[in-house]
Amino acid sequence: MVSGATGACGGDAREAVIFGLQAARGRCGTGAVMDLSENLKPGLAGTAEIVVGTRDTAPHVGSGKIGVLATPIMVNLMEAAALQAVERFMPSGYQTVGTHLDVKHFAATPVGLRVRAHAELVRVEGRTLTFRIGAEDEREAIGEGVHERLIINVERFDQRMQKKLARDVNRR
Repeated sequence: MVSGATGACGGDAREAVIFGLQAARGRCGTGAVMDLSENLKPGLAGTAEIVVGTRDTAPHVGSGKIGVLATPIMVNLMEAAALQAVERFMPSGYQTVGTHLDVKHFAATPVGLRVRAHAELVRVEGRTLTFRIGAEDEREAIGEGVHERLIINVERFDQRMQKKLARDVNRR
């Protein structure tokens, strides 16, 4: 039961939300059951892109000394592409968080070139979403991998973070 959460249709999500195999339901004003498993299917895709600037280079982010696109920036673009693929299907009060990355960065990109990351949802298992991710600059492919995201209830997540902070404060 999700109490106080608002469903994707704007009303209270009195019975929660279905995420693949996890039972939970939210009702729209028409009485229809909202089933995210109908929307979250393999094949959903997202993209994110930047023009590489000095702020995106390895020396600037502390991951190296050569002035080319930093691996952490490429990974960030890949995660943003995955988020873009599924974010529109998350009802109010729910979001996804990254939980796993397995990435290869195999070609350097100099300042001034455009980089485009892409993500394709390839598997939905309960609350876990698995993506095939990749990136290319204007000349060639520069990276690829696999990324997993977990669907979370934001209110419950925030409560756990507050408890974690309170435990840390009590130790001081």
